[in-house]
Amino acid sequence: MTTPTLPKIIFFDIDDTLYIKFENRIPDSTKLALHQLKAKGIIVAIATGRGICVFPPCVRELVAEVGIDVFVTINGQYNEYRGSPLVDFPLTPAQIRHTTDYLTKENIAYGYMTRDEIIGFHETPPMTHALNSLHIPYRIADEFDMNTPVYQILAFYENNKTANLELGENLKTVRWHISGVDILDKDGSKARGIRAVLDKLGLTMADAWAFGDGLNDIEMLSSVGFGVAMGNAHDDLKAVADYVCPSHKDDGIFRGLQMLGVI
Repeated sequence: MTTPTLPKIIFFDIDDTLYIKFENRIPDSTKLALHQLKAKGIIVAIATGRGICVFPPCVRELVAEVGIDVFVTINGQYNEYRGSPLVDFPLTPAQIRHTTDYLTKENIAYGYMTRDEIIGFHETPPMTHALNSLHIPYRIADEFDMNTPVYQILAFYENNKTANLELGENLKTVRWHISGVDILDKDGSKARGIRAVLDKLGLTMADAWAFGDGLNDIEMLSSVGFGVAMGNAHDDLKAVADYVCPSHKDDGIFRGLQMLGVI
């Protein structure tokens, strides 16, 4: 591995990167690492599949404590800077209508992710399993105001279900739970959101590093200047990473940044 150029900004995934989700905590070493990055003038940012509205409480506390103000959320479809919208990529009404009709026909439970909430329709065990296991709040509704931007559709069916979703050429799925997948625009990704945010901030992809663990981090780690996979990451992500740090449970972010000479 060649010595990487030091970053001007680092994007961190939340679940099982910053946040040990099944223990509902953020390691103290991770908090220390983020403070040290800020002290060096390196921008700390979040890049997550979650919407800001469903950040775990301890992540909200981390945001306030460290002073994080760059957010790439909903897999890059909605992005904020210092509390204000920066750039977004909502689904089109045609995409929403086609997907909703198809999932209803296939008797697959689904939900809409907006900026402010997750709205579920036809609650099922796969829906409750996926959302409750990650402490993700949601509500069930019978109606929806289609004037509200929808950034992602969530579909809930088991990983072993032989469902080959026929969503059309302009949509794609990314599985994030054994019972849940994200449905988003085929060009949508954390990488697209990061690129758009960096452009607004006057930075380039070469200026950025990213840490992640999941399948929805593949484009992100492949696109930034230097991509780091957690030791607990999916093997497919490790395959595209520039570096693999220790697990999130083994002080991976802190130790990785130390090993790479950033802190």
